[in-house]
Amino acid sequence: MLELKNVSKSFGSNVVLKDISLQIDTGEIVSILGPSGCGKTTLLNVILGLTDLTSGQIFFDGESLSNVPMKKRGFNIVFQDFALFPNLNAYENIVYGLRNNPQASTMQEVRDLIDLLDLEKHLNKRIDELSGGQKQRVAIARTLVMKPRLLLLDEPLSALDGMIKESIKARIKQIARQFNLTTVIVTHDPEEALSLSDKVLILNGGLISQYADPLSIVHKPANTFIKDFILRQLTIKRDNIFRLFNTEIAA
Repeated sequence: MLELKNVSKSFGSNVVLKDISLQIDTGEIVSILGPSGCGKTTLLNVILGLTDLTSGQIFFDGESLSNVPMKKRGFNIVFQDFALFPNLNAYENIVYGLRNNPQASTMQEVRDLIDLLDLEKHLNKRIDELSGGQKQRVAIARTLVMKPRLLLLDEPLSALDGMIKESIKARIKQIARQFNLTTVIVTHDPEEALSLSDKVLILNGGLISQYADPLSIVHKPANTFIKDFILRQLTIKRDNIFRLFNTEIAA
């Protein structure tokens, strides 16, 4: 379980996160959602250990991480731009981390991940020969071979559309379930957050505006901001939301 207690982060006089407290259970998929500048990426970086806390505490399975450096937390992130090595082919990117930590995964486990993500026919391709969806799957595979205790995804679907986006969403869900892997996702897209996650954390101005399961957010928005930010945007994609929840959205 990941637990944040009264987490705050300031950059000089700019307060980005204010008194964030929440729990994420093992194996849950949680999306962090909110408008630009609300603190989504800063919160992700604080969990990862890339950014230090100003105040508060972070625990994972009861262990305090507040003073644990990023490399020792055992968390891994898939960045929005994939951050793949252009001089290496797809397979070399996937196994790159095993150079310094060969015991993380066996070759059979690597092959199993390649099969799970349907990458076999793309292994010898250069990165510039891969589609956006293929790059995303390579980036996810490269992260998973290191067996992270927590998977962090920064806007994993922002560069994708249509069936490719739906395919990657399905694979993220499958991976989280199969490996019982706690997964935290930053996204700006309400539909994406609601359809992909067990719970959604909505930030506004560095504060928690609502933290609940998707149905509760749709049917019981906590405040006017949630109604404006979530429901009005979802009206544009109403048919998709009907399909997700098989029910009507209250006006």
